Amino acid sequence: MPLKAVLFDMDGVIVDTEPLHRKAYFNTFKDLNIAVSEEFYTSLTGTSTKKSTQMIKDEFNLDVLPEEIAASKRKYFKHYFDTDPEFDLLPGVRELIVHYFENGIKLVLASSASMNTINWVFEKFDLEKYFMGKISGADLEESKPNPEIFIKASQIADESRESCMVIEDSTNGIIASHRANIFCAAYKSEHSKLQKYDLANIVVSDFSDLEISKIQQYFI
Repeated sequence: MPLKAVLFDMDGVIVDTEPLHRKAYFNTFKDLNIAVSEEFYTSLTGTSTKKSTQMIKDEFNLDVLPEEIAASKRKYFKHYFDTDPEFDLLPGVRELIVHYFENGIKLVLASSASMNTINWVFEKFDLEKYFMGKISGADLEESKPNPEIFIKASQIADESRESCMVIEDSTNGIIASHRANIFCAAYKSEHSKLQKYDLANIVVSDFSDLEISKIQQYFI
């Protein structure tokens, strides 16, 4: 079946918010007086803030609510979101979004980020007009690697999963796409650290490699 819809992750695909999240989390860790390893921090990648803060509370046996950890992290994140001069769209992604839009491909945003963060990004970079829908993993019972977010995104697009493609950069997102039985294009960039791509259908490092003429062969 031909490609009809593309389900975009956001963090690490549309924008690189990871440096902002990292600064926000490690400021929060400092406030909580805990030492977090790179291995444990990497395990949080691609999960919702709700799930991540519960994991942090459990791992370090903290006497604070996950919501309190999340509130601290969000405060720091918004500060960096508004003030970091290097924060921008990833190279080539706007061109790819416009390319799909102008060729009639339906676009749905499926991100573990909160809807607040999604809306901030869409407003800051004027992306709303290209997407027919957006869904936040923070509003679901389970976040990635649970496949629910991509199943719901395909339903928003009103297309069969066989006609959809997910663009992801994280291990958890790739697993979620695989479990949803949706074709997954993994975007591997300089920002993608310690992520696993073995379950992705294709792996690219340049968004131009995902233009319709180059991927339609997978959707016959």
